[in-house]
Amino acid sequence: MKKTVITALVAVTAVAALSACDLESSNAAGKAGHHAAGAKAGTKATAAHKTKKAAPSYTVAQENAIESAKSYLDFSGFSRAGLIQQLSSKAGEGFKLADAVFAVNHVKVDWNKEAVESAKSYLDMSSFSRAGLIEQLSSKAGDQFTVAQATYAANHVGL
Repeated sequence: MKKTVITALVAVTAVAALSACDLESSNAAGKAGHHAAGAKAGTKATAAHKTKKAAPSYTVAQENAIESAKSYLDFSGFSRAGLIQQLSSKAGEGFKLADAVFAVNHVKVDWNKEAVESAKSYLDMSSFSRAGLIEQLSSKAGDQFTVAQATYAANHVGL
């Protein structure tokens, strides 16, 4: 194990040293009148460096919470608060609150669209006045959309 770690460290150090030499020789070439070649090499090194940083590292719980959030959003209209509650409650998925919030922050969601979807679902099941629908969508006991999202939904379902 120790030998593997040392070998890995030596390899990383060698790659870093070679990259530094490559950048230095690129810069030297650019100063010597070969600017295009130097710029090209510098661009490649920068692109490779950005590629390494681009891959996010999530915990298994965070990845699972994200997948669960996506699944719920595909299934029904959820508000941000309602989705966090569903993911974190014992009656729901039981994720830690921090993982539920992380998941909701890492899924791409149009909350107005979710509010419209929820409003349509309510209207398929029952009759609502405009004020009643907005209250249902925005109340703590209801779907927990913001009043602005609930109003947007009411406008888009014809109330």
